[in-house]
Amino acid sequence: MQFFTAPFLLLWKQRVLLFQTTRNDIRGRYAGSILGLAWLVLYPLFFLGAYAVVYLFVFKVRFALFNSNEYVALIFCGLVPFLGFTEALSTGVSSVTSNANLIKNTLFAIEMVPAKAVLTSQCTQVVGLSMLLIVLVLLGKLTMWSLILPVVWFLQLSFTMGCIWVLSSLNVYLRDLQNVISVLILILMMISPIAYSADMVPPELQPFLRLNPLYYMIVSYQDCLMMGRFPRGEVFWVLCAMSLGSFWSGYWFFSRMKRVFADNV
Repeated sequence: MQFFTAPFLLLWKQRVLLFQTTRNDIRGRYAGSILGLAWLVLYPLFFLGAYAVVYLFVFKVRFALFNSNEYVALIFCGLVPFLGFTEALSTGVSSVTSNANLIKNTLFAIEMVPAKAVLTSQCTQVVGLSMLLIVLVLLGKLTMWSLILPVVWFLQLSFTMGCIWVLSSLNVYLRDLQNVISVLILILMMISPIAYSADMVPPELQPFLRLNPLYYMIVSYQDCLMMGRFPRGEVFWVLCAMSLGSFWSGYWFFSRMKRVFADNV
């Protein structure tokens, strides 16, 4: 039982310091920028615009169930969590090596450094989800199933934090990992169902689609927000198992690896 409660208790115990350092990181990220916090709005909008132009006007993708405006909203449903996850991935993998001064800090547990990177990356997703919900209200697409959104988001955070705990630990010894992550993000962008639904994928390719962990995350967002239904089939339950499994195993892995961080950072 202690194994399952340990990461939650640690996060709760460090919540005030974690919140303060996360807030400072967000402020520092945009310090000196001309547009400042406006980038939290512009960043997802630029990505959305690029996706919309490519898929609507270049590929000329059409959805039988949606008009052009609703199709753009569907893209946004997948793009927002994708940006939240990949931003955490790109900044979190080097979080331990770039915060060597905190390794022996007795006030701030080293486990919180990757957690801080994950929470800081969520500021873009918070703004993106806020814009998305406004759009869905205007389109009349919000249903009772939208209430599942906080649960899906919690599962995304759990999965992401587990991944970052593992990757930031490995990056202490394998510094090339942070370069590999950049390539991985590009691959995930191409194979994730952001601008298309799982129903559009040929049946013979469906098993390969399910090998992508982001598939379960993105489809859950699309289903509960845009499709107006509970996430289809096994998607939600696989997301639950995958997220909680990642969270606990990531914490266990990090707690074992941190014992030798001081000798390698």
